Amino acid sequence: MAPLQKKHEKINWLVPAQRSDRVRVRRHTCECKATIYELCHSGGLVFIRRTVRGPDGSRVHESERLVTARMEILWLRLLIGEVR
Repeated sequence: MAPLQKKHEKINWLVPAQRSDRVRVRRHTCECKATIYELCHSGGLVFIRRTVRGPDGSRVHESERLVTARMEILWLRLLIGEVR
């Protein structure tokens, strides 16, 4: 994952919503970091799940859910440091 660019956009991180009983992780960043991002597919929509691991446990947030084509662009922008 690329370093965060100076002029980056912020993703609106939301509290996880239990919208469906099945979530498939399609891609993920390296688990060697304290913050892990997962590209998830559920109920015909795609979202990014962010897990921040710390001394007090893990905090999980999710992006909005979008159609695949739009979320693939956001995922790529996350990887190249344009959004976080």
